[in-house]
Amino acid sequence: MLEAVRTVGRPRIVGGGVRDWLLGLPAKDFDLEVGGVDFETLHRTLEPFGATDVVGRSFGVIKVRSRATGEEYDFSLPRRESKTGAGHRGFAVAPDPSLSDAEAAARRDFTLNAIAVDPFSGEILDPHGGRADLAARILRHTSPAFAEDPLRVLRAFQLAARFDLHLAPETAALCRRIAGTFPELARERVWGEWEKWATKSVRPSRGLAVLEETGWLRHFPEVAALRGTPQEPAWHPEGDVFAHTQHCLDALAQQVAWQTAAPERRAMLMLAVLAHDFGKPATTERGEKRGEMRWLSPGHEAAGGPVAETFLRRIGAPLRFDPSVRALVVNHLAHHHGQAEFSDAAVRRLARRLQPATIDDLAMVMHADADGRPPLRTPEIHARIAELESRARTLELERLAPKPILQGRHLLALGLPAGRAFTPILEAAFEAQLDGAFGDEAGAVRWVREHLQQAGRPGGPPSPPQGP
Repeated sequence: MLEAVRTVGRPRIVGGGVRDWLLGLPAKDFDLEVGGVDFETLHRTLEPFGATDVVGRSFGVIKVRSRATGEEYDFSLPRRESKTGAGHRGFAVAPDPSLSDAEAAARRDFTLNAIAVDPFSGEILDPHGGRADLAARILRHTSPAFAEDPLRVLRAFQLAARFDLHLAPETAALCRRIAGTFPELARERVWGEWEKWATKSVRPSRGLAVLEETGWLRHFPEVAALRGTPQEPAWHPEGDVFAHTQHCLDALAQQVAWQTAAPERRAMLMLAVLAHDFGKPATTERGEKRGEMRWLSPGHEAAGGPVAETFLRRIGAPLRFDPSVRALVVNHLAHHHGQAEFSDAAVRRLARRLQPATIDDLAMVMHADADGRPPLRTPEIHARIAELESRARTLELERLAPKPILQGRHLLALGLPAGRAFTPILEAAFEAQLDGAFGDEAGAVRWVREHLQQAGRPGGPPSPPQGP
């Protein structure tokens, strides 16, 4: 296919695939940009090799699904772009086969994404110094046209986190100048960048640093409020809640269990760790503890749940993330409360409160939280979390919540008529199950018989409530 394209134009491998290859990472996608040829000629050249899709015709893009391999490739023409209005649709795009490699690369967002490769000679074409920036781990805009699309600031946010990059000072200054354009971005585009941050980061704290350096942190006030919220130095020598959160996020990204999880679970856990202390700005106060005045945040776990949901809506996260993230935020200090040892009943109730998240999920959040206080090391906290994990495995509740054993069908079999009267009986049975009163169907039936007898209703329906 490339040989045929070579006869009519000047093919170049471009985009993130080149960047990843230079970093020694697996390159999943290779995009081809072909100069020196018009759209119709390129289309005719590609048609014999597979099904072509020209939905990107106005952008000069042709997708080809190879008959030989079944894989899909993107071919595009070099193009000029100019800002014509607000939002991501406010651009005039015009394919221009006459553009040089340097001119074509200038429209790309960052220098490290503006590197191309000649697929035949292997020559690396780097007209904007992207290789040097990549080696120095610098994220630098390619041209002043960067300012025309505010989404590029959020691209900087997620790229910095994914590749552990620092923003060039002049790029940070340019981002600050366009901070007011954030409202132009559609919510789904905002989520697209946050999702990449939440699933692909190697050092997520770098993303938050970019938001702060560029002045874009103010667009995410739930995160911005963490900066300057004090913590007790004896327990948090790392600094304020923002610094703590950064360390926690990086600690999560280092967990093998997070790195090997499915993308959806990675996103859910990263968002939960980001939000775990969202309740502190509203609850932090000076108070006495252990005979000394300290910074305290009583009730910040419960206070953080609603704030986490507000943040998820702000960034356009799918609604399915809400229950798990909220549950993990509200319960992230469960290992600090209660008795010295985790009782079976306590673990069952915790698993129930967490659903649809799991105790395995909570343990990952807890470990990240414990590791977010450098240089403080607290092996006793990790041991406590490990105890919870072990107890959950013994009860087979590490990845699921307990389900009610007693069902309506059991009550029908006892001769009770179906109706709303079932609800309090089933609820009481589930509470007893969580307390360990029974663990199988036979035990559930014995328990409900005794329960009904004690209520004076052996084998019959519950009596109606009596008036005062």
